[in-house]
Amino acid sequence: MSTPPANAATDGQDFAAIERGRYLAVAADCGACHTTQGSGELFAGGRPIETPFGRILAANITPDRETGIGAWTDDEFVGSLLKGVGQGTHLYPAMPYTYLTHMTREDALAIRAYLNTVPPVSHDVVSNQLPFPFNIRVSMLAWNALFFKEGTFIPRKDKTAEWNRGAYLAEGPMHCGMCHTPKNFLGGDTASEALQGYSLQGWFAPNITNDNYRGLGGWTIGQIVAYLKDGHNDTAAASGPMAEEVALSSSQMTDGDLHAVAAYLKDRPDSGAEKPAPIAASDAAMKVGGAIYTDECSACHAPAGTGVGGLIPALAGSASVQSREATSLLHVLLRGTRSVGTQGAPTAPAMPPFGWLLTDDEVAAVTTYVRNAWGNAAPAVSAGDVSHARDSLAKGGD
Repeated sequence: MSTPPANAATDGQDFAAIERGRYLAVAADCGACHTTQGSGELFAGGRPIETPFGRILAANITPDRETGIGAWTDDEFVGSLLKGVGQGTHLYPAMPYTYLTHMTREDALAIRAYLNTVPPVSHDVVSNQLPFPFNIRVSMLAWNALFFKEGTFIPRKDKTAEWNRGAYLAEGPMHCGMCHTPKNFLGGDTASEALQGYSLQGWFAPNITNDNYRGLGGWTIGQIVAYLKDGHNDTAAASGPMAEEVALSSSQMTDGDLHAVAAYLKDRPDSGAEKPAPIAASDAAMKVGGAIYTDECSACHAPAGTGVGGLIPALAGSASVQSREATSLLHVLLRGTRSVGTQGAPTAPAMPPFGWLLTDDEVAAVTTYVRNAWGNAAPAVSAGDVSHARDSLAKGGD
């Protein structure tokens, strides 16, 4: 530990601002990136963030003056969050300034006030681990010109106060589009497909628009709130990166804010894509997949794919199962997973891995089956897709 900075928590601080900053830091899930899993000290940085261009290490954002942000001015801190420039250095968009820019300066300063109260940690982190030429930060000038629009969220007069609160949270501190919006080959958002799903880190962040086929169109406001609060509702369970988000962030938010976010998401327009015809039950892969499902999956997920409400997710009618990419399904089948445990749903059921048991052809068959049984409809999965998923998971870990 190093000596606390002069502007750490002292008499006369605005404790209401500190508490608001703590809440916003939770909503923004700052700890997920800036605290190393397992043994890391709070906000001391060093956690690897995998990007399509290489690895970046999250920075130390404790108030240590030498290795953290303790010596930063308020303007420098606000610049890093809202403009992507910290102490004159252009940040990479792995730090979600492209979303945080929608926050107010007052909220950014509240986060700073909170961070000033956490224990300073001396931990020197070299964030830029990218290979040439991506390690040249000046390139961000061109990237920002193409893909970054600076500006605070402007409430819409034609929407309710609740909707505007949800939009502010989802588009700003919660940065939902960081994972759920498709990216182009340069890593910029495909704005025309906002929140329609994107593959990253061996998972597929699903469509969270009001799309009836692949999104949240079939979910009620209450189901969305329960999922964000508890990590489970009567049909779905959070696992993978979303499990961490629920555990560290949304489960600790107020019910009012979660209702606001849900109201905003339910108002997001869908893609207009029509549901295709399902693959016929007479198809060879469907027959093989159905047999495997009966033997290996039906005991937990039920013969009709209905799952167990609040514990085991339903497969029938699941928008996530019918996602345009089967990335998450393949991850779960090959590696297994554990759903999140929260105060409201502490059980955290797990699914065992089947990659050791099933061949690529068999995994492809059962994945194709669950994506096209019980009224579901989605493209078939090939043995090549499974082989690629195995290789990617082997290289990238869990």
